[in-house]
Amino acid sequence: MKRRFIKPTFAALIAAVFATSCGTTGPTITSTPIENIDQQPLKNSELSETELKGWGGADLKKDTIPGMSVQKAYDEIIKDYKGKTVIVGVVDSGVDIEHEDLKSNIWTNEDEIPGNGIDDDKNGYVDDIHGWNFLGDAVGENMQFVRILKDLKPKYEGKSASEISEANKEEYELYTKAQEEYNKEYNEILKNKNYYAQLQQQLEMAQNTVSQKLGKENFTKEELAKMEADTEKLQQSKAFLMQLFNNTDDLAEVDEQLTGGIEYFQGRLDTHLNMDFNGRKTGDDVNDLTDTDYGNNDVDGPDPKKEDAKHGTHVAGIIGAVRNNGIGMNGVADNVKIMAVRAVPDGDEYDKDIALGIRYAVDNGAKVINTSFGKYFSTHPEWVIDAIKYAAKKDVLIVNAAGNDGLDLDSSRVYPNDQDPVNIEEVADNFLTVGASNYEYGSGLVASFSNYGRTNVDVFAPGTKIWSTTPLDSYEYLQGTSMASPAVAGVAAVIRSYYPKLSAAEVKDIIIKSGLTSSADVIVGGDPEDVRPFTELSTSGRMVNLYNALIMASKM
Repeated sequence: MKRRFIKPTFAALIAAVFATSCGTTGPTITSTPIENIDQQPLKNSELSETELKGWGGADLKKDTIPGMSVQKAYDEIIKDYKGKTVIVGVVDSGVDIEHEDLKSNIWTNEDEIPGNGIDDDKNGYVDDIHGWNFLGDAVGENMQFVRILKDLKPKYEGKSASEISEANKEEYELYTKAQEEYNKEYNEILKNKNYYAQLQQQLEMAQNTVSQKLGKENFTKEELAKMEADTEKLQQSKAFLMQLFNNTDDLAEVDEQLTGGIEYFQGRLDTHLNMDFNGRKTGDDVNDLTDTDYGNNDVDGPDPKKEDAKHGTHVAGIIGAVRNNGIGMNGVADNVKIMAVRAVPDGDEYDKDIALGIRYAVDNGAKVINTSFGKYFSTHPEWVIDAIKYAAKKDVLIVNAAGNDGLDLDSSRVYPNDQDPVNIEEVADNFLTVGASNYEYGSGLVASFSNYGRTNVDVFAPGTKIWSTTPLDSYEYLQGTSMASPAVAGVAAVIRSYYPKLSAAEVKDIIIKSGLTSSADVIVGGDPEDVRPFTELSTSGRMVNLYNALIMASKM
């Protein structure tokens, strides 16, 4: 990501028509790259349900929606070709491997005999048929800065900087940063919880006041509008409820959403920020990377409803939900096997689990690994960096989510990454960081939540309101750079499927250089006052495009 990228027109990079695939065994391509997208008309109308569910694969020229031209690539380039099967490791919260739209695309370890309690393939993991669960039965977990506080508080609580020895200054600084983050997060979450609770109480009181006046428990917006508000209390209740009715037809739904918000914030207080909570149930030493005898093969986690596997299942569907089977949705990649590596709890992940999870995926045949997670504190970043380097040595591409805090990663360090604001030299050439784009082409092109960075983010891809698989044969819209990353992992899997001789570094380079750019000025971090050129928010200044990537791959 540190390399400056000189951006000639795509046509100058590639001849308009190709007759051969340069010996890479991929399809013969006779297509012209997509370019000149700034001349495209904006999509002014609302997206239909069908358009919204598939917008990530749409084509900007044909559909006026800034997707990755996935369907165009299948229709015009891939067609009847059959690529090589590519294993994609999904290091996440777990995957529902029995999902109707995923089960035929789940990786199976053919060297392991199911259920015999023996490590048949001698890879260190017993009965790892579809992957490995490094979390065991754990679900909730502290944030990393809370774990740091718990470890260091007995040593530094109540001490000033002047009392700290030179040898302990770096550790003390970590402690103070963790304490500052804890105070900020705790106060913000408590404030939000109390605000939701006050709104819910206000809603209940207003409904009761109006119900007594109308003589009925349930009432419509029209009935409320006609009601005579002859007291100050009725006037306040009517005004409050009319404001809500302007955004919804169902006050019960508002109450349900407020309850959900209260439960969410309370849950964060109970687990993420609870100094007395210990979510680790694996019995290992988290500070010993050589202590690897832990976890199990239950890759969707301990919850019978598989709720804790929602995030990972959604990610897996974006990459590899079965295409054109008449149900659910289409993943980006058509000849893929998903390897489930459960290593991301509800809270911050442990560096040990991530490092071992990446190595597990590499050692068991993954050629692409998706990492849709991240944190801003780390106690053993070197373990994860070494795992990234190990993946590079084994020619495995890692596709990584940039994060959802609207931050400039050139000034805020996130883990994992292959570089940081101070040390901008990449640790390896196989790590691709992805920001999230929106379906609105124009000033709203970058998702309001997406992190960005001219040096520390490589590309952007669809990440706003993405329809994909969720546990127990269901489907939902979720959003985040967590959704943008697997979209790009799917693109990488397609390239590695049809052009298997290309290295991980070459695939990364293709994805970066073949994307579509835009001269538009876009809103950054959801702040209408912060408007910058789209080209300045990532290394490439581009949106990932499968169609163009396949054309460039054929040339290379």
